[in-house]
Amino acid sequence: MGMRAIASAASILLITVACVAEPSKPDILFVAIDDLNDWVGHLGGNPDVRTPHLDRLAKRGVSFANAHCAAPACNPSRAALMSGMRPSKEGVYTNSHDFEIALKDALTLTEHFRNNGYRIVASGKIYHHNKSGQRFWDEYRERKEMEPPGKPKGGFNGLNRDHFDWACLDTVAEEDMPDYKMVAWAGEQLANPPADKPLFLCVGFVKPHLPWYAPKKYFDMYPKDKITLPKVPDDDLSDIPPIGLKMAAPEGDHKAVIDSGQWRDAVQAYLATITFVDDQVGRLIDAVDGAPRGKGTVIVLWSDHGWHLGEKHHWRKFTLWEEATRAPFIIAAPGISRAGAACDRPVDFLGIYPTLCDIAGLPVPGHLQGVSLRPLLADPAAAWDRMALTTHGRGEHGVRSDRWRYIRYHDGTEELYDHQTDPMEWKNVAADPAHAELKAKMAAWMPKEEVPAAPNFAGEGKGKGKGERKGRGKGRGAEE
Repeated sequence: MGMRAIASAASILLITVACVAEPSKPDILFVAIDDLNDWVGHLGGNPDVRTPHLDRLAKRGVSFANAHCAAPACNPSRAALMSGMRPSKEGVYTNSHDFEIALKDALTLTEHFRNNGYRIVASGKIYHHNKSGQRFWDEYRERKEMEPPGKPKGGFNGLNRDHFDWACLDTVAEEDMPDYKMVAWAGEQLANPPADKPLFLCVGFVKPHLPWYAPKKYFDMYPKDKITLPKVPDDDLSDIPPIGLKMAAPEGDHKAVIDSGQWRDAVQAYLATITFVDDQVGRLIDAVDGAPRGKGTVIVLWSDHGWHLGEKHHWRKFTLWEEATRAPFIIAAPGISRAGAACDRPVDFLGIYPTLCDIAGLPVPGHLQGVSLRPLLADPAAAWDRMALTTHGRGEHGVRSDRWRYIRYHDGTEELYDHQTDPMEWKNVAADPAHAELKAKMAAWMPKEEVPAAPNFAGEGKGKGKGERKGRGKGRGAEE
């Protein structure tokens, strides 16, 4: 071989190595799922659900089985997670509060990683609205929603409750669904990572958010006559304080579902949409496995909050009970997380920002209110003296320990549940004097000061703080 040929071959080799070289920091796949509760196989929330790919991911890392959102609504949950600050510190309490105004001076998670050398690429629902241009990412791909063919004016289920709709899409292929197309795009990003810097890829699935539209094959997996409905006592709300009753709004969605005889239809649709999203997660995992830097890629998957399907005579999120606050949360960090482990320690999503900093070797910003979960990745049974805090509106808080849930509303009324004996939270034991010390210990995790609410998004009311307590838990229009 001549010298020119040898030089040419060496150049090709150098270019090839440069294209696949591992950066000093790991690539990160950051996966958000909207409205997915604990109806996931390895979490055991529903006996019928099929989620083989979420379960597959859990076997690669640590699944936090007692993980809770910072707020049980899309906008405040995501604003808190991405900023590292609770609603009581940044002012995003409800879906109507403008997170961009509230976070205008905050160093968010993706901005911090971009400042430290990462390329930030995103698609789908990461924040509540994706109108943020280049502030949070280097590149953003818009995910366009699909309007199903033949949709009646009042919705397929006839309830005429805005997004509260569901349907089996007989004529729509899986490949036509927006979340499917988003994964195809994400696979391209993983297959072609930046050669000179690590990749931080954000993928925000919208399903199983309402409306529950999914291709027919997913509905066929769940015959209605074989579905397990949630067990809900008739007197489930008999010991709930007035503010909790207002959040439950039993005369809204739940009454509409029961009166129309569509409880099984709704549960079937939710299950179908979950399994559709699970398949997309599986495609993402496969894309990581086939990527040039996939072996060292860190995968973080979370859902923004849980979801009620009749428990406490309530549907949707917007409460401080377990069904609304508990959500899937998995971290698979090669060389760091223990494969196939479940962690029962109470954590909330304020820990995601500092944990990713810890994994990537980045400094931890001083404004963060959570702590790194890395010790639990190495040893899920490690000592842990923290509790999980969820806020639903200014002055309304729930705290979860390894065994107990304590709720205190702004008027001082309370709820307390023992998950060792009452996992569905049917018996409020807050009035028992024997629990006074426990309640005081749990209340210590609630914020001592709370900032006023941020202004509403343009077109959603005037004036700072409007909607802080008014209207939470309403069925119609509350999703968006």
